[in-house]
Amino acid sequence: MNEIKIKKVRKRDGSVEDFDVKKIKNAIRKACSFLGFFDESFVNDIANNVVFKLNQKFFEAIPSVEEIQDVVEEVLFEKNERVAKAYSLYRNSRRLAREIKEFLMLKDDLKFNATALKVLEERYLLKDEKGKIIETPRQMFARVAREIAKVEARYGKSKKEVKEIEKKFFDMLINLEFLPNSPTLMNAGTPLGQLSACFVLPIEDSLESIFTTLNNMAKIQQSGGGTGFSFSKIRPKGDIVKSTKGIASGPVSFMKIYDMATEVIKQGGKRRGANMGILDVWHPDIEEFIKVKSDQKTLSNFNISVAVDDKFMKAVLEDKDYWLINPRNKKKVKKIRARELFDKICYYAWLTGDPGLIFIDEINRKHTIKNKKIEATNPCGEVPLLPYEACNLGSINLTKMVKLKNGGFVFDWEKFEKTIRLAVRFLDNVIDSNKFPIPEIEKVVKANRKIGLGVMGLADLFFMLKISYNSKKALKFSERLARFLKNIAYDESHKLALEKGPFPNFKFSKHKKLMRNATVLSIAPTGTLSIIAGCSSSIEPIFALIFEREILEGKKFLEINKWFLREILRRGLYSEEIIEKIAVSGNLKGIELPKDIKEIFVTALEVPYQQHIKMQAVWQKYVDNSVSKTINMQENSTVEDIKNAFLLAYKLKCKGITVYRYGSKPEQVLYVGKGKEKATAKLHFSHECLGSVCYL
Repeated sequence: MNEIKIKKVRKRDGSVEDFDVKKIKNAIRKACSFLGFFDESFVNDIANNVVFKLNQKFFEAIPSVEEIQDVVEEVLFEKNERVAKAYSLYRNSRRLAREIKEFLMLKDDLKFNATALKVLEERYLLKDEKGKIIETPRQMFARVAREIAKVEARYGKSKKEVKEIEKKFFDMLINLEFLPNSPTLMNAGTPLGQLSACFVLPIEDSLESIFTTLNNMAKIQQSGGGTGFSFSKIRPKGDIVKSTKGIASGPVSFMKIYDMATEVIKQGGKRRGANMGILDVWHPDIEEFIKVKSDQKTLSNFNISVAVDDKFMKAVLEDKDYWLINPRNKKKVKKIRARELFDKICYYAWLTGDPGLIFIDEINRKHTIKNKKIEATNPCGEVPLLPYEACNLGSINLTKMVKLKNGGFVFDWEKFEKTIRLAVRFLDNVIDSNKFPIPEIEKVVKANRKIGLGVMGLADLFFMLKISYNSKKALKFSERLARFLKNIAYDESHKLALEKGPFPNFKFSKHKKLMRNATVLSIAPTGTLSIIAGCSSSIEPIFALIFEREILEGKKFLEINKWFLREILRRGLYSEEIIEKIAVSGNLKGIELPKDIKEIFVTALEVPYQQHIKMQAVWQKYVDNSVSKTINMQENSTVEDIKNAFLLAYKLKCKGITVYRYGSKPEQVLYVGKGKEKATAKLHFSHECLGSVCYL
């Protein structure tokens, strides 16, 4: 090593500190390790050359951090262009993050990227009454870990044991290995203390019930939760109202009132309001329901789904008639041709993305509590719930469950197991820490103790393991993941039952072993959580490899998938020109790149809808709640394609299905560019379900 003559360095805030060559070495190591390149002699050689040039340039001066980084970049380009580009790109991303941090006036002590910082500022970090941020990301995770670990003391843990569990929770969160649903991050350790994401509320056929539920919905949404309802018990439009001798307005009219209330509440400004509206296929107002969103304006705060039973699906397959029934008196109202109604459902799903289907009999067959009928789900469909039931969710970041071996990534099953067990304990503790919005919900939740552990980052994991999402290998590996997740999560819930006691309604359950939780698993959209975690959303394929994002005051930048970037850097294929070309459409069609790269790095619209459905079905096979999955379809997909998708989902025993044909909504999450336009993404929804009201 050359003699170090530089003694001081000027930091970005103007202060001066001692020069430390170790920081230069660490920066070089990071650039090398990103490419899977480990050579300590290379690191030392670069650092030695950097010190030599710094001695020449700044012999009698104090260099700034930026000036030192300029020299590092210069030397790297002389020695190894691939590592140099990795270093330069990371440096540019940190520069943008600093701009965002300064603009938002927040202290980032964990080095999040620009997009994550904006999301954290808007939704998660605590603010004072004037709207000033009063905690850092590290402090947010510490607040959550501390609050959730405190529960252990109620079950006889010593202060030391509680602290040890708190440390484990904190490490899991800060390393972005697992994140709980948004209300837990927002509200844990605060006076509000409402930590659940998913709620289902009952609606009976009376004004008192309808408006009591509306009031309860407001309380839930104000605290950050999403709500689901079945409107099937409300008498149809034109029916008699005996008490007033009037005419009933029907369920759709009340849905519009709920929608307006959600619009007004806007969930305290933190999250967009989200509802699921469900109507049984036998309801006389079903045709009005399925086309209510066709104007692309009505019920903008609702996802809607038709609850179809086996009897209806059989009538569709056999082209038979089906009776519509008045829920007030259970009398048959009208005989319809089932296939004709099914065709209309498919047409409107093709036209607007709504409605989806809920396979209600399959949901109740698989429900883990006997003689308790489920009628509705949460807004994105991943948790079917009983009336007055809530569930808290969390997702494991699969990109953190890997290790490097011989220059490539392999899945770390041991780490996955440890994370699953800790996450189950965390989510179970959330139930006890929770402050529920109304007593009826607390009673049902604590009787069943449902939790929903899932995953995010599956598409990125496939990139890391060189697996094409559109392959049998992807389905096979997903099945292995899902089976392992279920086995370990169930085993941990069993162990918690032995340690803390089973859920009170266990005596009514279908579980063979003692369980702490009636349900344990759920695959949620993950939305902004995957932005914070820096991974792809849920089990979805990515929508674009590269897209343009606008983040502050018209400032735009290209966001590139990390693992695609790594691959083209490693193989010497990176250039500004190729990045610009890919940014137009977001995918690799027509791009001159090796065949294996094009096969592995596929995007959502390149994956046939059949593969999307098969992927959902593989996970649903092992998930006791449900799976939120968008079945992406090309813009030129037909109504017949929608029909076939719905029938395939039913055949493969999915609990529901939502299709989204690209361009079928005036506002969507991400757009594929045409001509000179680039693929573009909205900040808050870049990783969320396209075309749906997503809020997690």
